[in-house]
Amino acid sequence: MESGKVRLNKFLAESGVCSRREADRLIEAGKVIINDHVARVGEAVEPGDRVEYEGRVLKGMKKTVVLAFNKPKGVTTSEKDDHADRLVSDYIDYPVRVTYAGRLDKDSEGLILLTNDGNLIDHMMRGANLHEKEYIVTVDKEITEELAEKLRKGIYLPELKVKTRPCKVVIKDKVTMSVTLTQGLNRQIRRMCEQVGLKVKKLRRVRVMNVTLGGLKPGEYRELTADEIKGLWKK
Repeated sequence: MESGKVRLNKFLAESGVCSRREADRLIEAGKVIINDHVARVGEAVEPGDRVEYEGRVLKGMKKTVVLAFNKPKGVTTSEKDDHADRLVSDYIDYPVRVTYAGRLDKDSEGLILLTNDGNLIDHMMRGANLHEKEYIVTVDKEITEELAEKLRKGIYLPELKVKTRPCKVVIKDKVTMSVTLTQGLNRQIRRMCEQVGLKVKKLRRVRVMNVTLGGLKPGEYRELTADEIKGLWKK
């Protein structure tokens, strides 16, 4: 590619609009304008080009911002949802637009990371990178070593027609365990527990890769340090 030019999907990601994958969908849908013409997938931009999305002129690469947010139970991980009582965006009063990197279902609570860097979102969401996410899980029955070992080895989920990857399970007390996953299937821990006869009563994410929930109270957020952000880029 010519010097100074950058692919449009990368430009959108670096502008904090979305991930590269989502950028291609936006371009395909005709929602991105370059110099008064509707952009095409695979197109590149160069210095001086005017790029617009939803009537907003994009400036390209911004300083990377990552926020750690303690999502309360009952809050929906979405930017827009007419049927949701409370959204993550209701709690984030920050001058830079950020997008979540990884969801938590409405009934779960704990750590969510939000950033304006679409390339970082792509990196964190790429399953092949085996990034760890740790959860504290409380269930309705005693967690035996036999049940824990079944979870560790991977569970076949008939609804999703897939067997989960091996994971780390540490029994904390009779009904509480720490579960560390390297994948993010829909309601994965709840589905895994159901398959071994357990029902999740409480699920809280306490760590994403090198970032921990720490002392954040439900509904609170903080900026990550430069070292923490650097750690998120590691494979």
